[in-house]
Amino acid sequence: MSLKKQYLKTKPVCKVTFRLPAEAAENANSVSLVGDFYDWDPSKTPMKKLKNGSYKAVLDLDPDQNYEFRYLINGDEWENDWEADDYVGNPYGAGENSVVSV
Repeated sequence: MSLKKQYLKTKPVCKVTFRLPAEAAENANSVSLVGDFYDWDPSKTPMKKLKNGSYKAVLDLDPDQNYEFRYLINGDEWENDWEADDYVGNPYGAGENSVVSV
C-alpha cells in the first residue's frame, strides 16, 4: 500500500493517490476507500481495480489536515493502509484507522 501526495501549484489542493496492493485484496470483488473526508460513506469512493490486481483511488484533499480512512473489501472486511502516515484508535473498538496527513 502506498500513499502518493501531489501538491498542486495552481490551487490549494493535495491530490492523494490511495493504493491497496493485490496481496491485500486477493479475494476482493470490490474495494471502497472510506474515511472522514466523505463522512465514512462507503458508496462515495469505489476504487478501480488495476490489471496487476491492486486497487486505486485519487482524491483532492485540503492541505494542512489529517484524514482518517480505511479500505472496505467486499463490503464487510476492513483493512488499514500498511504505509499510512499514522494510526489512531477508532470509537468502535475495532482497532485503528489509518491517517493521511496532507
